[in-house]
Amino acid sequence: MRRIILHPAMPRSRAPGRVALERALSKLRIASRSEAQHRIRDGDVTVNGRVVRDPLTFVHPERDRIAVGGVAAIRQPWRTIALHKPRGTVTTRRDPAGRRTVFDVLGEAGEGLVAVGRLDLATSGLLLLTTDTRLAEQLTNPENAVVRRYAVTVRGYVPDAACAAMATGVGGLRAASVRIRKRSRRETHLIIELTEGKNREIRRLVAAAGSEVTKLLRVAYGPIELGSLQPGEWRELTRDAFSRL
Repeated sequence: MRRIILHPAMPRSRAPGRVALERALSKLRIASRSEAQHRIRDGDVTVNGRVVRDPLTFVHPERDRIAVGGVAAIRQPWRTIALHKPRGTVTTRRDPAGRRTVFDVLGEAGEGLVAVGRLDLATSGLLLLTTDTRLAEQLTNPENAVVRRYAVTVRGYVPDAACAAMATGVGGLRAASVRIRKRSRRETHLIIELTEGKNREIRRLVAAAGSEVTKLLRVAYGPIELGSLQPGEWRELTRDAFSRL
């Protein structure tokens, strides 16, 4: 019978105190589970000096030497910020197409942070970033129905019936609420609230109702509001800001 010898740093079965590598990075507040999976598979993570590409490899977060991008993975202190994401930036740490990212905007201030959900390239406004992956999961979990509020500019006059359709459901999508701020023959300004962050949801919802979004700004996420932040500006948040969750 052939003997199979596993390197002691790469156990394939769980032992006391050990967790999957992807979860270890999350527990250390280094990355969200999904981001950790990508970085591990990209060969960006080492355990005791060896590259590990399997996110389910079991490790001990406190005893094993884990490094990400050559930097030792040390538990990050709790930190959460609110950023006014500028239009034309992508919500990712690195972009293969070379586009400007929100982490380029933040520079050193973005170290150790993960984005809470995403805003697409053409959308601006409030983006939360945190070292607390549990908080990020709590905010993005659809079961928690955390409200996201958007100021939406739509081309042309949007009738009441179209607004009602968006609130009751159209094209397989539904807004939590739709409110008209003002409207003219040229454009309509809406406040739309969602409780789930589906890809390009508002743009698809408005299109299904027969209109087109020309400007999209997120003004609130749960208990946090954009306030007076200008594009590219950010502010620190406290744990108390999320106490209502």
